[in-house]
Amino acid sequence: MDLADDTLTDYLRRLALPGFADIHVHFMPERVLHKVWHYFDTFPPRRGLRWPIHYREDERTRLSILRRLGVVTFTALVYAHKPGMSAWLNDWCREFTAGVPGCVPSATFFPEPGVGAYVREALDHGARVFKSHLQVGGYDPGDPLLDPVWGMLAEAGVPVVCHCGSGPTPGAFTGPGPISEVLARHPSLTLVVAHCGSPEYAAFLDLAAAHPRVHLDTTMAFTDFLNGLAPYPKDLVPKLADLGDRIVLGSDFPNIPYPYAHQIEVLDRLGLGDDWLRAVLHDNGARLLTS
Repeated sequence: MDLADDTLTDYLRRLALPGFADIHVHFMPERVLHKVWHYFDTFPPRRGLRWPIHYREDERTRLSILRRLGVVTFTALVYAHKPGMSAWLNDWCREFTAGVPGCVPSATFFPEPGVGAYVREALDHGARVFKSHLQVGGYDPGDPLLDPVWGMLAEAGVPVVCHCGSGPTPGAFTGPGPISEVLARHPSLTLVVAHCGSPEYAAFLDLAAAHPRVHLDTTMAFTDFLNGLAPYPKDLVPKLADLGDRIVLGSDFPNIPYPYAHQIEVLDRLGLGDDWLRAVLHDNGARLLTS
């Protein structure tokens, strides 16, 4: 099936879905987002890649695009790469999401003094999803400063979208090992592994199989772009069916080098059936983000 952005509403009607629930969407202060775009503009040549931002638009236009695509529930994931950023990013995100229907209050954290206080404040103000970026942040998820944070989030049942896989380039604390140690201490943590754990797909599938509250988001997985870097093994596709209630739609909008519809098309291409697609494209994400 060939899909385009302007055919997605028809696709949703065919599946009898109210829309897409996307757990991996980024909205940030404009100057921060522009720095992220600059990173993608300058990073690819060092690896022989091109990463053109497909939705390089102003904030209002990006929100309008999401509506036209049929995205009805989504995040505004922010993340910090150094101390002193997280609290003010959380404040910005709280104000932003308050004025955007369907956008779930989001927050982040970094291992630094006071992290427990501002994570508690974010939870008290209604944060429903957190973002942890171990690659960009370069921090150990097992840092003692974060142990009470993981405990708070586990107790609250709030999902944490964590970039813990080693793609596109490995970090000091990426891969299944460091985050597995966190889960050993906090087994009730609702963890969402970004990008299906690329490129360590098999190891993160095993992690999800062993921990009933671990989910995998589809962000960029199976796309022609990511398959050029870290192809998803065909023999692992049946395991996605086995974990159908814990595979969650993610896109990385707007920071993707292809149309949004391509992510939906490649999930359809897996051939796992309409019930699986309904769960992944809407039901699982809606459950995590709005329960």
